[in-house]
Amino acid sequence: MAKRLPEVTKDVWENEIDPFNRQLTEEFLTQGHLSPQTLKQYRSALMQFFMWVKNNCMNKPLHKLKPRDALRYQNYLIQEGLSSSAIKFKRSAVSSLCGYLEIYYLDEYETFRNIYNKNIPNPPNVKKHEKVPLTKEQFETLVKELEKRERYQEVAYLLYTYATGCRREESRQLLKEVVDYSKAKDKEGNDKPFYITHSIRAKGRGKEGKVRKFTFDERAMTAMKRWLELRGEDDCPYLFVARSKEGYRQISANMFNHWCSALFSDILGVRVHPHLIRSTRATHIVAVDGKDIKSAQKLLGHASSETTEIYVVRDDSEDLDDIF
Repeated sequence: MAKRLPEVTKDVWENEIDPFNRQLTEEFLTQGHLSPQTLKQYRSALMQFFMWVKNNCMNKPLHKLKPRDALRYQNYLIQEGLSSSAIKFKRSAVSSLCGYLEIYYLDEYETFRNIYNKNIPNPPNVKKHEKVPLTKEQFETLVKELEKRERYQEVAYLLYTYATGCRREESRQLLKEVVDYSKAKDKEGNDKPFYITHSIRAKGRGKEGKVRKFTFDERAMTAMKRWLELRGEDDCPYLFVARSKEGYRQISANMFNHWCSALFSDILGVRVHPHLIRSTRATHIVAVDGKDIKSAQKLLGHASSETTEIYVVRDDSEDLDDIF
């Protein structure tokens, strides 16, 4: 498993990191074009970078750092065993901060240039795990076993997320009021075979992001009603919840990761994670059911079908049959 850098504590950040670097980071993170999730990730990445600067570059302010320092930091991340995607994200965070410094502090630091220039190569893409979507048989096995164990919240999550193809942050925003919704209607007022959620903030730039409504089927609706019946009455408006001393509260996105790694993977004996459910849905639509990729594109909310193709895993082995 790829490693992660330790988080920098608030005390260390406020008392040991160079004041200019700290102030610049806080200014940068007030920008409205960054989503809340990106802001959280950027803050963590930049705090980790400046912790490294403190330990390895005499706590220099950013405007005194050079490309060789950027290369040293990247090599450090590689040696620490971080995945290529994690390294690229941390590099991107630092590069974005450098861009902010170049634009808004030009009058003070005219000679400063982004320390991550084109001469510093990106780390090569290294796939830690082959992407293998669940088969329909595996998916059904998982649902049945969860029902057998009476894990009804997990069943509701699995069926809803599969039906909608949504991401973790989108799933956790679902309100329990949806169980009282009627089916969508066509132009003649007839029921369609699906339901439509309330507006949900999807992945996108800025605090508001891209707002979408998701469609889900009767099977997911039945599972959600069953879960709420078991859960009983409470004041928490969200469908997916965690229990605390004060009662139920909105679930964290990381809990979905936990369900997948600790429960779903154990049941099936294969690696399962939330994004795999999304890829599984896209693969079933296009490669198994033979539907047009535009259908999967619309369900997943992609701007381009080329992005959707990344999610679809096809078995091309039969294409070679005629050759041999």
